[in-house]
Amino acid sequence: MKSISYLSHLSVDNVIFGYHNKQLKVLLMKLRNNGHWMLPGGFVKEDESILNAAKRVAHERTGLDQLYLNQFKTYGDPQRNKDSRIEKQKVYQKYTFDQKEVNIVDSYFVSIGYYTLTEFSKVEIQLGPVDEDCQWFALDEIPHLLYDHNQLIKDALIALRFHVDHYPIGKKLLEKKFTMPEIQALYETILEKSIDRRNFSKKIMKSGILIKLDEQRNIGAHRAPYLYTFHEEKYAEALQNGIASFF
Repeated sequence: MKSISYLSHLSVDNVIFGYHNKQLKVLLMKLRNNGHWMLPGGFVKEDESILNAAKRVAHERTGLDQLYLNQFKTYGDPQRNKDSRIEKQKVYQKYTFDQKEVNIVDSYFVSIGYYTLTEFSKVEIQLGPVDEDCQWFALDEIPHLLYDHNQLIKDALIALRFHVDHYPIGKKLLEKKFTMPEIQALYETILEKSIDRRNFSKKIMKSGILIKLDEQRNIGAHRAPYLYTFHEEKYAEALQNGIASFF
């Protein structure tokens, strides 16, 4: 079988955020024969773009295709891949790379950070070739990660919160039909702050990305909020060009 060739000084690190029922989590992997957690990532193949490498890493862990990924920062400190807690030979001793490719791990390399946001209840977690475990962690329960990956999560969260203030979210995180309180809860969970209900409703409707349906959901006595869905064309346009700040 032909060996896969990877670029020797370039990798991607993926901060995969998961949202479900007012919870925001991040997907972490534990290296085998190591016991410590880190972000999913990998080296870039010689025949693929950086974006496609990030998509591949995300797909390999979530099993999902067509995830939206956003590049948020480049990391190039020569010491960033040095961590006394990892014995690389134990981790990579049965890896599918040949020895030349395994040696890449010990070299100085630049990493491109990408984040994505998905509905974590729909993810079927898959282990990579050097994974012992892979799990979702709440943001306030993230352990001390290998390398500089705690900082990557902080940077990705800053980028995500900036992004949701200028671009639409929710198309793959909510059901096809949803209530205004449900989409507001999504924004509040990501931003970690309360949002004025009337102001939120006014601004998001003004953006044009929602369609109010002539349907209501009966959720209790005297409570039947209207349902909404996304306007496909306007959502795609806003995702491409941005929208006026919500908040």
